[in-house]
Amino acid sequence: MEFDTVILGRRSIRGYKPDPVPQALIEEVLALAMRAPSSMNTQPWNFYVVTGEALDRIRAGNTERMIAGVPQSREFRTGEAFAGQHRERQIGVAKQLFSAMGIERDDKDARQDWVLRGFRQFDAPVCVIVTYDKELSSSDDTAFDCGAVATALVNAAWSRGLGAVINSQGIMQSPVVREHAGIADDQVIMKSIALGWPDESFPANAVVSERKSVNEAAVFVGFD
Repeated sequence: MEFDTVILGRRSIRGYKPDPVPQALIEEVLALAMRAPSSMNTQPWNFYVVTGEALDRIRAGNTERMIAGVPQSREFRTGEAFAGQHRERQIGVAKQLFSAMGIERDDKDARQDWVLRGFRQFDAPVCVIVTYDKELSSSDDTAFDCGAVATALVNAAWSRGLGAVINSQGIMQSPVVREHAGIADDQVIMKSIALGWPDESFPANAVVSERKSVNEAAVFVGFD
């Protein structure tokens, strides 16, 4: 694909076909993603690519602990709840998704099921867990670099016909993820990325999130 086609066409995919994704194709996507820039070429990222029974165990453990009210144990800091315009954007995309899925405001069961989809990695056939080297935990550049590689990964996947969505729900119960993905002790779990073939019949997959304009985001200094 042309670069513009990938960037402008990519969407967050939340509904997947059950078809498996070949390991060779995932390796190709990761190789492209790892061309992302990193601070002084530190390349702090690592990937645990999970499918099959191991992923099913993570899904089950995540949802069981969530339903049981077990507090989240995300290893990468969550920060404060969004407020102001950032909260408005969060609500805005939720409204888009609920509208596409036909989920009414007062339908608590449907809303709860939607939340649980995140803990189930959106039922994707593959989950890529992004980790970083624990010895770099004090560096803010590390999080920036992992964000860069995650962005490159979802774009590379899209260029190969795969869909993806970056999410935090899938790794909020970190003991479950660490156990069943076999994550090494010297790694910090940062994000999970659901990956697979998009189900074009899934309504939420058609949602294109609204973006602020360049004029809102950019300040130009020294131009005529």
